[in-house]
Amino acid sequence: MKKILTVLFIMLVLTACSFNTSKGTQSETRAEHNYQFIGDSKHWEAVYSYKASEIWGENDRKQTTHSSKENYVLTLKYKGSLEELSSMKNLEYTYETTSSSGTKTEQYNEPPSEKVFTTSGGSEGGAIIGEGEVIKVNVKWDDNEESFELHNKVK
Repeated sequence: MKKILTVLFIMLVLTACSFNTSKGTQSETRAEHNYQFIGDSKHWEAVYSYKASEIWGENDRKQTTHSSKENYVLTLKYKGSLEELSSMKNLEYTYETTSSSGTKTEQYNEPPSEKVFTTSGGSEGGAIIGEGEVIKVNVKWDDNEESFELHNKVK
């Protein structure tokens, strides 16, 4: 019985490996996007690392198909010393692109132990941001606020 299950498992794996997932696709075009947007203000600097891939193809009815997948990491760093943040109770930072936006809010009962803050995310099937994008960042910490823009490091 064990040998039969092993043979069936191997056949299943081999069948799965030979299955053509692009059934009906005449040709496929892929595009990879890998950008790093940077910028700063008086007290903060930020890096928005962005990776995305797009696939264009054609289905059985000769219609164009498109799929996309993207991921980002926004890293925000305080330029001053960690001691300067010791009284901080609230931190809120937002970013905005032409196709998405996000907000992260943190509250501190004790002083923060680091001066680097990150948020990340991703999506499938959404709009891809372009290399010439300007990303708007706003940082509020306690009674202070600064806004600045991030630009692609390499265009």
